[in-house]
Amino acid sequence: MKRLVTVILMFLFSVAAGYAQDSSVKMQSSGPEMVTAYNVQVNTTTCEEKLAGNGSLGQFTYRELRVDSNNFTVTDACPNGHLQVTGGEGIFRFSDGSLMSVNITGGSICIDANQFGHLTETYQVSSGTGRFQKATGELSHTATLNVVLSDASGNPLLLTHTGTFDGTIIGVAGSK
Repeated sequence: MKRLVTVILMFLFSVAAGYAQDSSVKMQSSGPEMVTAYNVQVNTTTCEEKLAGNGSLGQFTYRELRVDSNNFTVTDACPNGHLQVTGGEGIFRFSDGSLMSVNITGGSICIDANQFGHLTETYQVSSGTGRFQKATGELSHTATLNVVLSDASGNPLLLTHTGTFDGTIIGVAGSK
């Protein structure tokens, strides 16, 4: 009898673990980033990312509107400027059709001596559908930005964006 109860409990815990899991996330992504005409906040620039990638949660696309401050500060580490990411939202779409929405909670861009931008962002999972319906968690994103096209004043318009998302998502249902 004891053995039967132990087997049943083991089965129930394994089913529950298969339904809602804590997922350590690591995903690689790349794609274009464009400066938009959207005016989300005063004295800012709004950028749109359209990324695709793969990783621990499966294949995905990611679309984001990010708001960057227009106030540059120059430091030894960022000789061509440093600016704050002041907000934004993003949506991951996974190959099974599930969506996961995130809020940008912080970040910055450092422009190095070679004119490459080094982006760091942090996110809070805000909602989801499908296997991310009850998900919560935090992600960080690091990326390298390279200008492809600038306007007549030298301001970037189109960039390449290559990076990594890392973090922990709690409550992911099922498997990828």
